[in-house]
Amino acid sequence: MTSYFRKRSVLVVAAHPDDEILGCGGTIALHAAHGDKVTTLILAEGLTSRSAKRDIEEWEEALEQLKETARRAGEVVGCRDVRFGGFPDNRMDSVDLLDVVKVIEGVIDDIRPEVIYTHHYGDLNIDHRITHEAVMTAVRPLPGSSVKQILFFEVPSATGWNTPTASNTFIPQYFVNLSEKVNDTENALDLKLRALDMYSKEMRQYPHYRSIDVVKYLAYIRGSSVGLFSAEAFQVGRLVKWL
Repeated sequence: MTSYFRKRSVLVVAAHPDDEILGCGGTIALHAAHGDKVTTLILAEGLTSRSAKRDIEEWEEALEQLKETARRAGEVVGCRDVRFGGFPDNRMDSVDLLDVVKVIEGVIDDIRPEVIYTHHYGDLNIDHRITHEAVMTAVRPLPGSSVKQILFFEVPSATGWNTPTASNTFIPQYFVNLSEKVNDTENALDLKLRALDMYSKEMRQYPHYRSIDVVKYLAYIRGSSVGLFSAEAFQVGRLVKWL
């Protein structure tokens, strides 16, 4: 196994359960395989936006099941620290941004991550955009910060569905090889797809953008663009290196 990472603390901040796997599930698997400690923070609860009004009691049992699904998906890719913010699903614009920032800052203070993965700022989904803004506020470059690398992932549907402009288009710049084996029989893409199987209720049938087929095809396209069989692509938000 080629070593791309040295052991470090990694934080994935996602808006909804399944975004963490859709955006960087294979990369999480590689971090875990190399001994990194990966923590996932899922900010919004999921599901409640399917009702005209937010009703936690109506969705209480389903939300607990969704949390358990997120934990099981995390275990597939080697992330055993999955945390939840409990913010309203697709209604995060009803919450003060500072409240979201404080939750993220609390996790950062706790685990001192060197690497953070989160949403691209140009996504159509409002929760994704607020998550991005809250993360960038929480990791503003202060002296003594542990964060040296910030990468923005793409989520099939939310990233590709927004109106394309010069300022919000996802620009892939950083590629992680998902063809790398993480165990005797599976590579990182295999684990990503197996983790998404845990989220079968959230996935859709092809040709929907958020389908297993599209996730697989996107990995092939991102890989082939840099001479690999499959890859996850990221836009660079910050990269601090010492030569």
